[in-house]
Amino acid sequence: MNATITLHITLLTPPPGIDFGLQQGRGNTYETIGIQRSTGADLTFTCTLPYPLRGPLVQGPPTARFLYIDIGTLAGQFGSPWTRRLKIPLDGLTQDHAAYKTSIPGQARDGGPNCATPKPFAGWTPIS
Repeated sequence: MNATITLHITLLTPPPGIDFGLQQGRGNTYETIGIQRSTGADLTFTCTLPYPLRGPLVQGPPTARFLYIDIGTLAGQFGSPWTRRLKIPLDGLTQDHAAYKTSIPGQARDGGPNCATPKPFAGWTPIS
């Protein structure tokens, strides 16, 4: 029997009017799921992954797994001025807890949506 881990990712106050969603799949054959349009309030994405970390939401090699949040045109929002992707590292997740949470600033220094790997990344906090 395989274990699962539930993740809660909160984007803190992303710029309004922009679509955000989890990337499922890779390359040109991905789709964006759980799309939410920002109003300027926090957005939370929840997903359940098998452990060890793998599956259609998980990206990267086994030693450096991560999730993508697609932004703007990458999330299917045609006409958006933004084409970005936020890379959420999965480092530090273990089977010791069934659920984890993290919070990431939703806005970049340029005033647009945060993208690339957040620096610094606060990591994951277990949920009891």
